[in-house]
Amino acid sequence: MKHEKPVAHVRLAIVGSGPAGYTAAIYAARAELSPVVIAGAAFGGQLMITTEVENYPGFPEGVAGPELVELFQKQAERFGARVHFEDATAIDFSSRPFLIETDSEHFRADSVVVATGANAKWLGLPSEEKYVNRGVSACATCDGALYRGRAIGVVGGGDTAMEEALFLTRFASQVTVIHRRGDLRASKIMAERARAHEKIRFLWHSEVVEVLGDEKALTGARVRDVRSGETSALQLGALFVAIGHKPNTDLFRGVLDLNPQGYLVTQPGSTRTNVAGVFACGDAMDPIYRQAVTAAGTGCMAALDAERWLAAHE
Repeated sequence: MKHEKPVAHVRLAIVGSGPAGYTAAIYAARAELSPVVIAGAAFGGQLMITTEVENYPGFPEGVAGPELVELFQKQAERFGARVHFEDATAIDFSSRPFLIETDSEHFRADSVVVATGANAKWLGLPSEEKYVNRGVSACATCDGALYRGRAIGVVGGGDTAMEEALFLTRFASQVTVIHRRGDLRASKIMAERARAHEKIRFLWHSEVVEVLGDEKALTGARVRDVRSGETSALQLGALFVAIGHKPNTDLFRGVLDLNPQGYLVTQPGSTRTNVAGVFACGDAMDPIYRQAVTAAGTGCMAALDAERWLAAHE
């Protein structure tokens, strides 16, 4: 006989547990909404793979990403948020209260905040995985300053890669852009700006096939010419992978409006989605800034929007 999952009715369910989800939880809990945070099995978002966060306000000495997540969680729980460490596996937003399923429980929610975040796209090399946070990064604004005075590589040819390369010129002795093609996908203005910069050089028709390093940190990359197949070693102090991000929004496809890249679309000046009572915040709806502090800011906005919406509809 099939056992039905227990059903919990909540005023607000928050799906996701990075800076956006936890900030939404802090605000919602203080507003007496008793939110449940469906944190996911891999909770905490991109901060969980960030060793040192130096640009989050209030931490002049810096703070480890996982430690920051733990502080967010404690603060949310202090005000009465309940954290559920499972993934949302199914949603039904067709009628209220909305339904969110996890492996062990059903949640019926009067309103929902989606804060499922995004993940950087990686090259998929075992050696790359080994050196993440030890020379390999996907965020120049997060980690660029850690590699002052070193030669830095950037993988990619789009606007993100050009932005990262230009930003990294502040710290690097030289920036080498490694790109599979012979021309850039970046917008004309970004491409021209990068080409004109004295610190940036381009390695065309090239791909990284291996990240090189010692026990402690990355020391370079093995690069292959995609036309000839020849490989060469490039000495680097850091390698930034800038081939885009993928928002974690597959669960909402066909239900909530997404842009062509898969980011949740919100109404201008708010966190409202196309479904009344469902709000979106953090990197799942922000392809531009992608910082912990901006995610937290939109998490606050989503909680306030949800609180006002609930007040008007209850």
